[in-house]
Amino acid sequence: MSPALFDDLETPSALVDIDRMVANLDRMAAYAAAHDLALRPHVKTHKTPELALEQLRRGAAGLTCATALEAEVMAEVAGDLLVAYPPVDPRRIERLLALEAGVRLTVGLDSPEALRDLARAAARAGRTVGVLVELDAGMRRVGVPDPDAAVALAREAATSPGVEYRGIMFYPGHIRDRVEMQDAALAALSDRLGLFLDALGRAGLAPRVVSGGSTPAGWASHRIEGMTEIRPGTYIFNDRTTAAVGACAWDDCAYSVLATVVSTAVPGQAVVDAGAKALAREEIRGVDAPGLGALLDRPDVVLKTMSEEHGILDLSGTTWKPRVGERVRIVPNHVCVSVNLHDTLWGVRGEDVVTSWDVAARGH
Repeated sequence: MSPALFDDLETPSALVDIDRMVANLDRMAAYAAAHDLALRPHVKTHKTPELALEQLRRGAAGLTCATALEAEVMAEVAGDLLVAYPPVDPRRIERLLALEAGVRLTVGLDSPEALRDLARAAARAGRTVGVLVELDAGMRRVGVPDPDAAVALAREAATSPGVEYRGIMFYPGHIRDRVEMQDAALAALSDRLGLFLDALGRAGLAPRVVSGGSTPAGWASHRIEGMTEIRPGTYIFNDRTTAAVGACAWDDCAYSVLATVVSTAVPGQAVVDAGAKALAREEIRGVDAPGLGALLDRPDVVLKTMSEEHGILDLSGTTWKPRVGERVRIVPNHVCVSVNLHDTLWGVRGEDVVTSWDVAARGH
């Protein structure tokens, strides 16, 4: 029997405020539709097929995955998948090619080696896999560095058996300033993308798909000229980073980790039973927001540090005096890595636990 109230849950537990989540889903779907952008949400945030279905019901064109397991799980609910991670490992390629034949599969890659391995394996399997050439849009993580390299890789993809050149992709993860301070970075990104588009067009390789987008810069996606598709992930739940950069309001944070105060012995702090193994240890980048999380109902109370099983709340700036045994809800800095630490998401309304979802795509 499922727990009915917070008090029935063991801590730490991952909670999802259903009404906030639904509002987040509706808001992004409406934005994409209003700007004629295909919405292909990244499932790395929730890893849950039931929640992917909610995104698809709101008009998502397909789903974005990072891992083979995510693709395997999401193939049960979606017929169009983008794996936005270079398929270099032969075992990863094998798993992707084993997906149901009716799934329209596309992968992102940035090297001839990845392209050739995929093309050979797909041809042997009698399957055609779409390819998006990944560009370095400024993050300096992956992606071809210049238009000439993009043209060369796109040309090879367009002429290789087993694969089909479908377009280009990029991730603007380097844009993490507050939304009102993103103008210069967005203009530079649009200009840089234009160089790639011009070169590909001149080569007769104009992309049908130009896939980009993130949650921190998501609401300005329509300002990036030439983009046809966006891949936000975090928006379904939001987190402390999303709120810190102004891409959502604090009241839009739908995900929190329920924790129990286990010690108040040290003055000026309280210890909870949610540490790095429930919340993940990640600092906020791009804005001045110290700490590793904050209380949902008291965002001024920050999780100042953590170890594996202990989270330490800083009480120096509050008159709140928690008692041992009291329960709190913590919004992590980065929701995606926190969700990946939990087997179950508990859907809540108020103090009531009304449903649950297995985090089916966590792990390898």
